[in-house]
Amino acid sequence: MSSTKLRWGILGAARINQQLMPAIVAAQNSELIAIASRRPNAAEETLKKYAPQLTDVRIYQSPEELLEDTNIQAVYIPLATEEHAQWAIRAIQKGKHVLCEKPMALHASDIEAIETAAQTHNVKVMEGFMYRFHPQFQRIQAIIQSGAIGEVRSVRTCFAYPMQAARLYRIERPISQGGGAMWDIGCYAIHAARSAFANTQPVAVSAMAHYNEHGADISSSGLIDFGDGKYAQFNFSFQHARRAEFEIIGSSGGLKCANVWAKQDDTAQITYWNDAEGEKSETVPANNHFQLEVEHFADCILNNTAPHLSLQDAKENCLVINAALGSAKAGKLIKL
Repeated sequence: MSSTKLRWGILGAARINQQLMPAIVAAQNSELIAIASRRPNAAEETLKKYAPQLTDVRIYQSPEELLEDTNIQAVYIPLATEEHAQWAIRAIQKGKHVLCEKPMALHASDIEAIETAAQTHNVKVMEGFMYRFHPQFQRIQAIIQSGAIGEVRSVRTCFAYPMQAARLYRIERPISQGGGAMWDIGCYAIHAARSAFANTQPVAVSAMAHYNEHGADISSSGLIDFGDGKYAQFNFSFQHARRAEFEIIGSSGGLKCANVWAKQDDTAQITYWNDAEGEKSETVPANNHFQLEVEHFADCILNNTAPHLSLQDAKENCLVINAALGSAKAGKLIKL
């Protein structure tokens, strides 16, 4: 084992390993040394499917066993949403750094507990919003910060795709137990919307939702009020045709990305314009943002620097999500 590479364990054999396991294997500063699953043979099958070239990865029959492995420095948590907080804290208590799949927790108070534990045990924790590491998003931020479209005044995010049979488990439990579109894809739409307003905090949220028989939201639309006439509209659904749009309108121009949550083999197109220079269009090459995310987090640990996505950001996103869920349920504006 190399001392210049971060040694990873994976706590679960979830479908997201299709992206994350190869990303850890390909990362220049990382190596995968263990995976655990509570389902019989699931860990072995996942490893064989997504990293067949590896022959010395340890297989554990439970997450608890993996956390006892002192050779593991960091863990990736791909478990069910409602399990994220408890396993993040367990991993932290064993001295492991944690990359937790989004959303980090169902309640901001859980993230506060994670933060306290991380400070106590001197480890780093980051929420896994992989899209923030794609060069496309960095270019979007650069355009905003250049002043090319003026002051950001409004934002619109749309994330949708028809639900596939293999993913129905995501909406077969109520929102309170981590089910539904908000926890699955809505968190992306809200996270991206917030990013356009930099350090401005929202003051109120209004939303509406359509629910299924399990008490899970399957479509939702809403508005986030950032004060001073600045608003973000979000829309996400498992009942709509596929969309992944991000539009930002400023005081003197605008920007649109038609595939902000691009897949790792997709090129991305950014179009922006202003009153003085007209419209411009740029193509961003395909990039494996999962690998870039892993490499960033590993670099933060190996060089003792702060992760790009902070726990404060995770808490703020969680607060907006819960305000939107509360607004949709009560049918009224929720002030933050």
